Amino acid sequence: MDERAALDVTAVRAVETSERARSLWSDADRAWASRVAAEAVGADATPDAFLARRARFALERAGDRVKALPRAVHALHWRPWVGLAVVVAAFVLGFALDRIGDSGRINILAPPVLGVIAWNLLVYVLLFAGLVLRYGDVALPGPLKRAIVRVAGGTLRPRGELADALGAFAGDWTKLASPLYSARVSRILHLAAALLALGVIAGLYVRGLAYEYRAAWESTFLSAETVHALARFAYAPGSAVTGIPVPDASAIAAIRVPDGENAARWLHLMAATVVVLVVVPRLALAAFSGTLERHRSRNLPLPLDQPYYRRLLRGYRGGPARVRVLPYSYTLPVEAAAGLEAIVARSFGGSAALHVAAPVAYGTEAVAPGEAHGGATFVVFGGAATPEPELHGRLLAQLAGSDAIALVDESPLVAQGTDAARLETRRAAWREVCTHARVPVVFADLRAPDLAAVEAALDDALGNAR
Repeated sequence: MDERAALDVTAVRAVETSERARSLWSDADRAWASRVAAEAVGADATPDAFLARRARFALERAGDRVKALPRAVHALHWRPWVGLAVVVAAFVLGFALDRIGDSGRINILAPPVLGVIAWNLLVYVLLFAGLVLRYGDVALPGPLKRAIVRVAGGTLRPRGELADALGAFAGDWTKLASPLYSARVSRILHLAAALLALGVIAGLYVRGLAYEYRAAWESTFLSAETVHALARFAYAPGSAVTGIPVPDASAIAAIRVPDGENAARWLHLMAATVVVLVVVPRLALAAFSGTLERHRSRNLPLPLDQPYYRRLLRGYRGGPARVRVLPYSYTLPVEAAAGLEAIVARSFGGSAALHVAAPVAYGTEAVAPGEAHGGATFVVFGGAATPEPELHGRLLAQLAGSDAIALVDESPLVAQGTDAARLETRRAAWREVCTHARVPVVFADLRAPDLAAVEAALDDALGNAR
């Protein structure tokens, strides 16, 4: 999914999973968005196309009611001008770095040229080390990258009735877009490094037209022979490209401060060396990062195995979900059956079909897994029953891996006035049996279910079952 569509889908998902009260975006709104998106993309569209169109419709409709939502989406759009500003600023900084005072003297051992080269060589070493150690591109400064992402990628300050949803949106998008933004900022910083080096070269040549630069060197500890060896090593790439030889030791000794010589050949050596060691490698790295960025911006991987996306895609691909209910040695009271219908409608859509099978007799050890048809199988137990590994556990183990969920109806315990400590003890016993059987368990008072809490528990159960 491309970047723009993924941002929209992430925003809608945050609202639909965080706004539990559904006062701003109701079940009817959700069903409408899915229906019109399915009609718009057709039956043969990819999941990404369906989700992207649905998110676009949802944002248009929800944005008419809650202006904070489209503003939040806009706030997290990437700002390309920030990258351009960083690159231009780098060139300007490089252009200004060559200022060497009123003396007009270039020290062949001093920055900015050798400093720029040394810094870039260090970056290459760190990049290589990061590649070998599989830590990613650790060579680029973390704080600088984060600062660029913060400015160019935007930030949110969640407030108001959608504070929870917008906070979840910002967190989800940061996690999803992190690999893309890493490649994007790497491209920007590689280009900035190349432009900074070009700025240094441009500054030297432009000022060299109006002033005569004198090349010289001075050192407390180094001899002319040592300086010659250092210069021959440092400027070897420039010498190889231009064919200009590095002066010998006697020539080096002759330009020791206060003496000097016209700096033209040194400028050519410096410029060519910077191009070879900085500009060309950085442009190549920028091109690689740009290719990676384009690929990632077009292929952001949504976690389609999460319960939220699975529900949406079930409705799109296979029509309304069909949920099977297997009561085990338990007859659902009328009020509990109504609560279960409300839970299914909330979690699987209002058009979900609920099939309640005849109660399984106590002591039955084998049941057919059946077919949930895109929904789930709820094995319903009365909360007053004591979980038995040799019965309940053995039966549940047969359904492991088939989207089966153990649903413990706590309404009998609530009716008896069971205190919180005893209720938690009973829950712990059920969890132990269900964990051993590898079937998730959800607890609910089916006579008066907390729909938001049960929906969240079912999402966790369905997600962990995968």
